[in-house]
Amino acid sequence: MDWETLSLSIKDFQVPPAPQCPSPSKLDYWLAGSLDRLTVLLQEHTPVSSPSHHFKPWWSPHLITLRREFHKPSRMARKHDTSALRDVASMSKAGYFKAIKGAKNKHWSSFLLDATPQSLWTAKRLAYARAPPRFPSPLGAETPGQMNKILLDYFFPLREAFSPPPRLRHHRKAPALREEELTAALAKCSPWSAAGPAGIAYSTRKQVNTINPAILLRLPLPLVNLGYHPASLKGSNGVVLDKPGKPSYQSSSCFRIIVLIHTISKILERVIASRLLQAAWAKGLLNSNQCGSLPGLSTYDACLTLFNNVKTVQRPRLMVSFLFLDIKAGFDNVDNNTLARILREGGVPPYLVSWVSSFLGKRSCTLVFQGAPGTPAPVNIGPPQGSPISPLLFLLYIALLYFRIPRGLMVSYVDDVEWTATSLSYCGTIRHLLKLFEKLEARARPLGLSFSVLKTDLIHWRTPSQRHSLKCLAHIQIKEELIRPRDSGRWLGYWFTPALDSSAYF
Repeated sequence: MDWETLSLSIKDFQVPPAPQCPSPSKLDYWLAGSLDRLTVLLQEHTPVSSPSHHFKPWWSPHLITLRREFHKPSRMARKHDTSALRDVASMSKAGYFKAIKGAKNKHWSSFLLDATPQSLWTAKRLAYARAPPRFPSPLGAETPGQMNKILLDYFFPLREAFSPPPRLRHHRKAPALREEELTAALAKCSPWSAAGPAGIAYSTRKQVNTINPAILLRLPLPLVNLGYHPASLKGSNGVVLDKPGKPSYQSSSCFRIIVLIHTISKILERVIASRLLQAAWAKGLLNSNQCGSLPGLSTYDACLTLFNNVKTVQRPRLMVSFLFLDIKAGFDNVDNNTLARILREGGVPPYLVSWVSSFLGKRSCTLVFQGAPGTPAPVNIGPPQGSPISPLLFLLYIALLYFRIPRGLMVSYVDDVEWTATSLSYCGTIRHLLKLFEKLEARARPLGLSFSVLKTDLIHWRTPSQRHSLKCLAHIQIKEELIRPRDSGRWLGYWFTPALDSSAYF
């Protein structure tokens, strides 16, 4: 089927009306049926793309002729097993593979001669072969089912489940879903992102929205008005990948999981994230020093804010020290009930609170690795990583950690936190940092959050007048861990030195 016929099929596709008196089961059945019909239409009638001409750039018509001369004697030798035919087949095979090797070497030499600054990294990636993937082999696992359970217990430990509202209710004050919102959400979706469990990529969703915008507009419309996220969109695939450079791969900590969510769900999540961000700014739920996953606030802004604060505080000849902290398993420790309470008390519209509660509750994940059983398992560890709305939910959750520091600063980028303390001496800044840490830990304890002390760095800033003086060796002790000052520290990809020079970074 050509693209014109497929376009007519998509244009004629009708989404059945949503149930009049919806219940969770009726709404799930209606949405799952509509998505299945659309998926079948796209999979059956979408033209299959042909391989790119860049797939084998070294291939030539001469190799086609040699391949024919190789296959014909090989078939004859298998049919009539004689020594003469076997010799001819062996000679044609050797000539064919020798020609392939020569064509590859010739193309590689010409590619290196014509290399540009843009293609130089491609040449390096091709020259150094990729390491073979390592598959999970944790101790005590003898079957794929046991391995699947060990990985699930490590990455998705079961916790107290969040109970969403038993009945759905219409939120009359919920703004209607607009076509402009879906178009803006689709514009942020990369066509090269993974397709998710349904196998439908963003590029296909964009084509469907261009041909018939009513399809994507009618599917999530009742979900927004009811503040409900259906179970058919909560399933995900967890691809198990190995962490490079580990000495042994018999521990679950040597692997990481990339969660692939349904593309239609991520489009709706982007719309809800945009609305929730506007409500959060209007209600003052986000701190001005929070960066990351927020428009216009990048790693550069966080580092520049830190740099300017240190320079400003050093003018009255005060000593400045700071700590880099990392929130341990940040996303996994977000409690759904606490997050719903924070949003409700912060004045977020009720339909957004209901949708977030429904989105986080009763999720499932299917691990994907070699020999995996492929059975979905329930997960309940907070916002799923890989979702467009998860970073924003985490920022709203940890906004309560912020407090004003006299002549100091507290800045964070998602789960990376740093704060500065000032005093007349470095010993005074150490005492100040300890008090700040105790206060921060007291605020984090009700939220179920903790800090990774092993990833903590301490730096004592030095002014240009102190460049030739002795370095300060004052250390800090946090939870029986002795943290000594460092000559350079890495934060958000930037290297900082006590003298604030750029030598360590470059």
